[in-house]
Amino acid sequence: MCKEIYLSDKSDYLLGVDETNTRRGLRGVLLTSAKVLFRTYALFVWFTPCETLSQSKGSTVMKFKIVLAIILISTFVTPSVQAAEKGWRYWGYFQAAPGKTVWTAAMTGPTVDVADGSVEGWAFVFSSDDIPSSQPRVKPDFKSICAGVKADKETKRIGLVIDFGSSAYAPKGEKVKKTITTCVRVAKESQGIDVLGQVTKIRAASSGLICGLSGYPAKECGVEIPTPKALIKK
Repeated sequence: MCKEIYLSDKSDYLLGVDETNTRRGLRGVLLTSAKVLFRTYALFVWFTPCETLSQSKGSTVMKFKIVLAIILISTFVTPSVQAAEKGWRYWGYFQAAPGKTVWTAAMTGPTVDVADGSVEGWAFVFSSDDIPSSQPRVKPDFKSICAGVKADKETKRIGLVIDFGSSAYAPKGEKVKKTITTCVRVAKESQGIDVLGQVTKIRAASSGLICGLSGYPAKECGVEIPTPKALIKK
């Protein structure tokens, strides 16, 4: 009964492929490679007479398994070239709540209230599907950052770290600036953007996206660039 091993109408089901969720990266390459192999084998089964298939099925299946194994192994060992080709360079926004000494990526923009005793962080970063954005390299230790600034009832104290990133992905012709670490005293109702504006000049897009801090970068605003070679794992 040759029909029992036809795969042309079942390969998607067997592989569990959801093409809307496999846009790029290792999983997409892996499933796509396996899918092509299964369909190629399905075509062989479909167009091969039952008599021939019954005689050659054993060796053919074995060859197919060997080829599939090689593809799968090479996919895991070799990073996806497409996934590593490009990423984004931009200012990332991080926060540390009062009493915390670990950065957390901000879920909103800086036009929100910040609590007394918290630390605001900005880092000029590069990220892609394969490379996560980096946090500010200075630990968000409020006690240390604001040790020399006395508290009072009329204002609140906020620690601020501005990390200008790495030369590995700096805009061409621009020099990475020195990290700013300071304590800012602001009015009780002040937001994150107010804290930032007390320390540095802000360049923002009409959408509200922070484009530049202290003139860095000079012109660009959240651009897509080729992945820097220094960030690609070998």
